[in-house]
Amino acid sequence: PLHGVPVTIKSNIDVKGQPTPNGVPTYKNVIATDDSPVVRNLKDAGAIIVGRTNTPEFSMRLTTDNPLNGRTYNPWHDDACPGGSSGGASAAAAAGFGPIHHGNDIGGSLRYPASFCGLATVKPSFGRIANFVPSAMPPERGILAQLIAVQGAICRQVCDVRLATRIMAAPDARDPFWVPVPFDNWPDEGPIKVAVTRESYGYPIHPDLIAGIDRAAGYLSDAGYQVEEVTTPSIEDAAQGWFDLLGSELEAFMMPLAREYGSPTIQQIFEWYFEMGEVADAERYRVGIKERTTMTREWNIFLDEYPLVLTPFFMQPTPTWDCDAKSFEQTKDVFRAAMYSTGTNFLSLPTGVVPIGLVESLPTGIQVVGRRYREDLILDAIEAIENRVGILTHQLWAQEE
Repeated sequence: PLHGVPVTIKSNIDVKGQPTPNGVPTYKNVIATDDSPVVRNLKDAGAIIVGRTNTPEFSMRLTTDNPLNGRTYNPWHDDACPGGSSGGASAAAAAGFGPIHHGNDIGGSLRYPASFCGLATVKPSFGRIANFVPSAMPPERGILAQLIAVQGAICRQVCDVRLATRIMAAPDARDPFWVPVPFDNWPDEGPIKVAVTRESYGYPIHPDLIAGIDRAAGYLSDAGYQVEEVTTPSIEDAAQGWFDLLGSELEAFMMPLAREYGSPTIQQIFEWYFEMGEVADAERYRVGIKERTTMTREWNIFLDEYPLVLTPFFMQPTPTWDCDAKSFEQTKDVFRAAMYSTGTNFLSLPTGVVPIGLVESLPTGIQVVGRRYREDLILDAIEAIENRVGILTHQLWAQEE
């Protein structure tokens, strides 16, 4: 199905015979001995790997810059953040470099780039797409990272996200958590109920983003969805859990590598991450994992009634390219604005992001959250929104003519 189609691969997973630097100069000579599952599945479908895309050091920033390859620019504006950590993928997509661009997501790394560059993506459910990097350092991640990190695609059009996600989801025995569930052909449930929330938990959400959510809700209603404004289970608590538990894993597994091989910038940002959460000791970590189960159950019950939830994504306009490196307070504010991203990661819920228009002359997206393994419903909904908004990159290219 992808015979001859050009595809890019983010430089933090393995393409056999090529380096996997993950934005770190010391890793530039780490040559992959095998393909990661996503790469193998794309090649088996006929795709042509035409390039590798940039990522920040250790793929752990909201923007994309590193000492190895330098800064990735947002094609919409030189000072705008391209998103991270799949910012190279989003910049390539927005610039028109092929239709399908691989990325991955542990806290928003597919969705920030898509939102900030006017693109579409789906963060799949845990286990939907096989996940393994043979050359990874450390070779295995912590428990939470294993449960929330996923692979996916960033594209200009939802139809390409659908095709790429379906192909990427082929089985691979190297991921023991891959789940053999169908991608299509689920029973028809009739009109789908969509819950809408504008809840910002006290964060000053930009009024144009609220207006964008209202427009998206109207588009879904026009498309036949049953749209209701309701109160959802907390996403703020889930976002805080992400910082507390993932922070403890970063400190244990990644910080030693950052101290040895990372730049002063990434070391400082990691320290700020630790300040934003309460780095968990063993007992707090055990309690946090139990709390995660409770939160996930609450959301599962809610999604049983409302299969889709329309939410804010990033609650401010697209930020400047160095938004996460200026100060602790600004980094904290950026991640407060992103709680609907990190929170849904913590819960391992599938989500899609699609453009809703321009805010302050830059792209912005909204998010649709869905039931586990119902990426098909999410794709249907964001495609309905795309049908009304249009392909946003066409506006970008028109500016350059």
